[in-house]
This record gives sequence, structure tokens and C-alpha cells, in this order.
Amino acid sequence: MIKNVIAEIKDSILFVGLNREKKRNALNDETILELDRIFSTLPKAVKAVIIHGNGSHFCAGLDLSGLKERDAVEGLYHSRMWHAAMDKVQYAPVPVVVALHGACVGGGLELASAAHIRVADKTTFYALPEGSRGIFVGGGASVRVSKLIGLANMTDMMLTGRVYRAEDGYRLGFSQYTAEEGKALEKATEIAKKIGENTRMTHFALTQVLPRIVDAPQDIGLMMEAMAAAIAQSAPEAKERLNAFLEGRAKKVGQ
Repeated sequence: MIKNVIAEIKDSILFVGLNREKKRNALNDETILELDRIFSTLPKAVKAVIIHGNGSHFCAGLDLSGLKERDAVEGLYHSRMWHAAMDKVQYAPVPVVVALHGACVGGGLELASAAHIRVADKTTFYALPEGSRGIFVGGGASVRVSKLIGLANMTDMMLTGRVYRAEDGYRLGFSQYTAEEGKALEKATEIAKKIGENTRMTHFALTQVLPRIVDAPQDIGLMMEAMAAAIAQSAPEAKERLNAFLEGRAKKVGQ
């Protein structure tokens, strides 16, 4: 039974709520496995996913009370288990929006960085305290967070324990949107509804192809772009939308 995460569908949006309020939604292995199961079995009716945290914080990071002593090999497999779950989020068949408030720290930031769009309210703060605790990130931050804010900024955070607040985090690239206190989930829902109007091919291209283009050598990336563009424009939905625009039946940019 799912106990650390609550998942429910409303208006074709799957709301995934971290549900460990007494632990500030700190992540343990059970929570990660629940997230893995949820993202492995997304219903076809779902057009977007919103991840949020119940209580006063999005996620305060790794639940250190459940940290077990492991040898190097066990540690490798444990980290790879987290990687597999975070990959399910990043490569979900529909876009994933995360609504942030309070702590977005350590493993919580790793989870947030796996989503496609991040909305942070004014109470949000970001940190990677692993360095001060003598450990290293293990849930994907070295790849995903460094892409969001750059290698130098991530290195600084881990070396010094630097904390970024919502506005500075927005300017740095942690989130694409900010919201008033308590309004992140509302804003995320608004965005998710808009996303849900896109075609399935658009979702596939942006969640599956674009991340791989960014990581590929330029010539391979451009080839993948050409293939994605050709397939997308040949889809019946795309043809209908283009005709609607040409015939003046569709909204113009900025309207």
C-alpha cells in the first residue's frame, strides 16, 4: 500500500503528494520505490503530473534516520535505484510539473530537478548539505542540478553550504516560475492544464527526445532534431492545428 506518497487524478492531471509531514517529507527508500511504481504505471488518461509536498515543506532531503551502513558495492546499487526512479520522472510519457514551498534540499532538489517545470513560492529555499555531512549526492544532482545552475554554482553550494532563497533561485535557474506564498500548487495546476492541451507527439518530443539531443554530440543531436520535426509535422493533430492557424481559427502568439 502506498503510504508515503498520495496519488490522485483530477481533470486528467495526476497529483503526486509527498506525505511524510512529520519528517518534512524527507525521502527514504520506501518513498523512492513508491514514486518509481507511480511513474511506471501512469494511466493513459493522465495528460500531466504535478509533484508537491504536503505540510510546510516540499522535501527536506534524505531521511538520515534511515541511512544504513553499506559497503561500496551496496552503495552503488542503492544510488542506482534512486537514479532509476528519477529517470522515470524525467522520462515520463507526459510532462511533470513540481510545486515547491519551504525546503527543497538535497534529495528533494534532486527530485525537483528531474521534473520538467518547477514553480516555487516565496518560502522556497534550496540547499545541497551533503558536502558538510561528509557524503556526496547520489540521486542525480551532479547531472541534473549542475545543468540547471552550472557546475561552479553547484560546487559552491556543496563546498560552503550556501542556501538560495526563492527569488535568487529563480534568477539562477532552479525554477521557471515563482508564486506568492501558498500559491505554488495553484500556479502549477494552471500550467499543467495548459500543458495538457498539447499533442502527444509534442509531449514525446520534449520529454523523451529533447533531453537526449542536449546530451548528444552536435551532429547526432541535429539528426535527432530533424527526425523529430519530420515525424511531428506529419501527425494528423499537427496538420489540423496548422490548418486552424492558417484559417484564423487558432489563437496567435501573445493572445
